[in-house]
Amino acid sequence: RALVVDPTRDIDHSIELAAREGLHITAVTETHIHADFVSGTRELAARTGAQVFLSDAGPRDWKYAYAAAVSATLLRDGDAFSIGNIRIDVLHTPGHTPEHLAFLVTDTAGATDPMGMITGDFVFVGDVGRPDLLEKAAGITGSTDGAARDLFWSLQRFRALPEYLQVWPGHGAGSACGRALGAVPQSTVGYERRFNWALGLNDEAQFVTAILDGQPAPPPYFAAMKRINQQGATLLATLPALTLLTFDQLDATMQDGTLVVDTRAAVQYAQGHIPGTINLPFNDAFLSWAGWLLSYERPIALIADDDTARTVLRQLQLIGLDQVRSFWSCAVLDEWIRQGRRLATVERRDPRSMREAVARGDVVVLDVRTPHEYAAGHLVGSHNIPLGTFTQRVNDLPTGRAVLVHCQSGERSAIAASLLQAQGVAHVFELEGGFARWQAAGNPVERAPELETAAVAA
Repeated sequence: RALVVDPTRDIDHSIELAAREGLHITAVTETHIHADFVSGTRELAARTGAQVFLSDAGPRDWKYAYAAAVSATLLRDGDAFSIGNIRIDVLHTPGHTPEHLAFLVTDTAGATDPMGMITGDFVFVGDVGRPDLLEKAAGITGSTDGAARDLFWSLQRFRALPEYLQVWPGHGAGSACGRALGAVPQSTVGYERRFNWALGLNDEAQFVTAILDGQPAPPPYFAAMKRINQQGATLLATLPALTLLTFDQLDATMQDGTLVVDTRAAVQYAQGHIPGTINLPFNDAFLSWAGWLLSYERPIALIADDDTARTVLRQLQLIGLDQVRSFWSCAVLDEWIRQGRRLATVERRDPRSMREAVARGDVVVLDVRTPHEYAAGHLVGSHNIPLGTFTQRVNDLPTGRAVLVHCQSGERSAIAASLLQAQGVAHVFELEGGFARWQAAGNPVERAPELETAAVAA
């Protein structure tokens, strides 16, 4: 028998792994209501018949709304349940979220004490879960300070655990659920007590200040994840199948408000694309930018070959973008040309050709890097709108001039250029090679005043 903890919505890998190991999935649980992916708990229970265990430790207005529908066993601090000889002891560890649980794992066939702790988003390797997401993502105003204090006291409980206890966290480096996560997949209580910065702070006020300082803005899709995971995700089998559309359906589909996402590589898109589409290249960064930039309220169609379209669909479903209903194969571009219609292009300009235009102010320079990157060095007079916030802030740009868009090396600016064109900006250029190439060519660069002062002092 097997227990699955914190499954994603793509449950096939869990089922396949269990089959390879000769296991039957009989139980599924999660540490908290997630903000960064759609939980697969309901999906896995429907597919396997597994018993569902969910937290009942949060406040009244922050409970699992679908618990009764799946006949869930509700858990509070001090509860325990067993999977065969394995005992799972429940600890309420609020802070990252108010209902957060951690699980102590004991193999009762050979021991009376736990061997490890499933910490979810409570304790990571080298970091702890951020306590501001409930306010920033779920919109629960005024919850951050109290959550930070709850996290401090949860950590005191963690300190008291045996040093040998293994720590199995829910995320590693790169997650937006913490600030400085380590890359190794597991740790021990003793190691974290020695080297985790959060466990080195013994003063509550000092801890609250430190944990809240410098937390990056969460992606907009986190708010949707919280809502979906509290209410219970729609079962995938009930969603409409992905359908292949014909060229004749293109104009009507785009005119009804559907957002058409061209998933080809940025270079291919720049060389020719259907006007009004946006470019999200299907690569390792695809899902992250989809979460930042795509709306949950707008239908989505794809331009992608068959296998890619179905893979993209599964990826988008991981973050609850379920309104993808259709796609065109890439051959739709050939048909567009055969019909005598012109493809749009994104012109790339090298730094040398743009130096004088930038100096004279003939173009609006849009820098889509992060504020930290921008402060460290940027084109004189440029406007900083990070790509993740682009759809909310595009109207901040001056109008009436061509736009020269860039990032550090080119990946983000290609997406931004497509968004600008889809917004109706007629003249968009992309800075070839981005800021890195501009700076390497010896062109003028300015930095944030505090960094300039530090450089002079050095």
